[in-house]
Order: sequence, then C-alpha cells, then structure tokens
Amino acid sequence: MSLDLEFVRAQFPAFNEPSLRGTAFFENAGGSYACRHTIWRLNRFYKERKVQPYGAFPASVLGGLEMEDARDRLARMLGIQSDEISFGPSTTQNVYVLAQAFREWLEPGDEIIVTNQDHEANTGAWRKLADHGIIVREWQIDPATGELNVADLENMLNSRVRLVCFPHCSNVIGTINPVERICRIAKSAGAFTCVDGVSYAPHGLPNLRKLGADIYLFSAYKTFGPHQGIMAIGRDLAMALPNQGHDFNGGSLEKRFTPAGPDHAQVAACAGIADYFDALYRHHFKAGRDGTARAESAKCLIRDHEIELTRPVVDFLSDEPRARLLGTDVASDRAPTFALDTEKDPRDVAIHLAQLGIMAGAGDFYAVRPLRAMGIDPDRGVLRVSFVHYTSPADIDRLLEALSVTL
Repeated sequence: MSLDLEFVRAQFPAFNEPSLRGTAFFENAGGSYACRHTIWRLNRFYKERKVQPYGAFPASVLGGLEMEDARDRLARMLGIQSDEISFGPSTTQNVYVLAQAFREWLEPGDEIIVTNQDHEANTGAWRKLADHGIIVREWQIDPATGELNVADLENMLNSRVRLVCFPHCSNVIGTINPVERICRIAKSAGAFTCVDGVSYAPHGLPNLRKLGADIYLFSAYKTFGPHQGIMAIGRDLAMALPNQGHDFNGGSLEKRFTPAGPDHAQVAACAGIADYFDALYRHHFKAGRDGTARAESAKCLIRDHEIELTRPVVDFLSDEPRARLLGTDVASDRAPTFALDTEKDPRDVAIHLAQLGIMAGAGDFYAVRPLRAMGIDPDRGVLRVSFVHYTSPADIDRLLEALSVTL
C-alpha cells in the first residue's frame, strides 16, 4: 500500500493558504507545518477552555480532560505509560532540566558520554556537568562521513559510565543511528541512554519499548503539532532521579521534570498529532488496532514514501560537484534532511532558492560541533533542504531543478 498524498496534504491547511501558493517547503527540519487537527484543538482551547484546568466547573473539567487525552494517546503511540511523558516549552529546556537532575544524582568521577554529532540541545547541558566533577567524554564522528562508529563506543564504556547521550539522527548529517543496538550495548555496560529524537521523530514516532532507550526526546512542532518539547522517561529511572518540580509534586512522575506549570492549551493541542495519525491509519487500513500498532503502520507508510522521494535527491547530490552532501547517500539509511557544503556561500544559495519559490535554510543550525568536526566553518554554515511525508514528487522535481541553477 502506498501513501495517499492527496489525502495527506488535505490535512494541512498550509497547502490551501494563498500566501504560500507557488512555494515548496524544504525547511521542515526547522519545524513542520501543523496539521488541521492541531490547529483546531488549539483554537478551541483558547476560545472555550482557556481557564485553569482540573477544576469543578465545566470549562475547567474539559480543559483538563483534553490535556490528559493528549498525554494518554501520545503515550500509546510511543508504546509507554501515560505518566512517562513530560511536556516542556522545548527539547532544549527539557534536556537542561534533566541534566540538573543527573547533576544532583551522580557522584564526582562518574562519567557521561556525549557525541559531537549532536545538535547543541542534547550535548551542551550535559557538558556543563563537567563543572560539577562529572567526567564528560566525547564519542566522536568520522570526520569524512559524519557517522558514529559503534565499536568506538564499546571501547569507551566502563563501570564508571552512567549515561550515554546521542541522537537518533543528526539535524545536519541525516544518517540514522542504530539506536536499538546502541541502547543494548550501553545497558549491558550498566549505563542509561538518552536519545535526542528531534530530527528523527517527524519521519515516524518509534516504539520506545522496542527501541530500548531510557530517555527519548522530540519536539511536537516538528511532528505536526504545537511548540512543545516532549520527553519520555522510563518510570524506574524517573523516580530514582531527584525531583525537579515543586516539592509537593515529587510523587507524581509526570510532574517531576516540569519546574513550571505546563502550557495548558499547547499540551491539549498535542492530541492533534494523535488525531492526525489516527486519521492517516483509518484512511489506509482497517480499524481495530491499538494506538501503538496504528502508529507503527502509519510510520511504515511514511517511511516508504520518504525513501522513494529521497532516492532522486541523493542521486542528484552524489553527482553534484558543487556541493558536498553530509551523511550517507543510501536513501533507506537516512532521514530526508540534506545538509550541503556548497561552493557558493550557503546563504546566497538559500536567497536564490527563495526567489524561485523554494523555502530552504542556511546556517549552522546549532550543529556547530559536527560541522567543525567535518572541516566546515560554522560561521559560513551549510545549505539545508529537508522534507517530510507531505512533500510531493513534483516538489522534489522543482527542488532539483532549482538546485541545478543555484548551486
């Protein structure tokens, strides 16, 4: 079965927006279009339920129920329990709060492994723990490919390593890391794992029980929802870490890593993500499977479509002498995020693309460490083009035609 692209695009109001007509969106790694379900839920909450939730009066009751609905349904999609999800204003903020909990929990001399493949959100906060006696070690990428070698990690693990932090895939390199294998290796050495899924989750929410990650983080605004960071953390680890919320909330797993009150409307609107995936499933398959299985089926549709669109892009870029593609050129092994080290100034190329109706980005994308490791000046940066499953073959043709005359 193939993805019904006409149905998919009908779920995103941006494709019917007059001001966007004549453009093709290729900066999805910076944030996706919101689906209509998210927009509708956010609008309804602000109009009808913008009150303190969990009270006795109807608007308050309904607001609280919407927030719980979002938590419950996202948890089912991820294959975890509902209270194992924490909402925050961004993934960067969620990682920072988490790092403070580990700072209190770990002992001087304990070790954390981070990578130089990461977006700064999942490395900067951990590196700061070196100021508190924690030994922070770096699992380094191959400077030619940008990829991580699992054997290098195995050589770094010892009895003092308590946590391994790494990305599901980088926001500039794109190669999908073997997360399940890495988590299994880290666990066998007695270490916990923290996976930055921000750049992977838009291409299919994973089953976290199967994946084996102790902590998994992603951004709702990159998965067709509102601007929220979502963190999934296993119950045993979450309850062992020191509470970072209000003292009287220490017994509540879902509140332990939320120092401030949540954004009620945006948490509730996250249920729109589940609405969309359920609609996608119902349109393509028979009803009756649970939330985890529905999400897995939708993910397979999405990935198959994205891989088909990725093939002509990597074929074009592999033969393009004016730009160096970061990461693998095997379509099935990468997310459709393509960072290009271009002969021309990347910002000039992005401006030229914009004039042709191609919305793309240029800069360092907070990926300063991997760019430096690959010999790229972060101040100059890279050109980045990225798409998700609502992108059409016609969009891809238009992108490649535009690149051929702008690079």
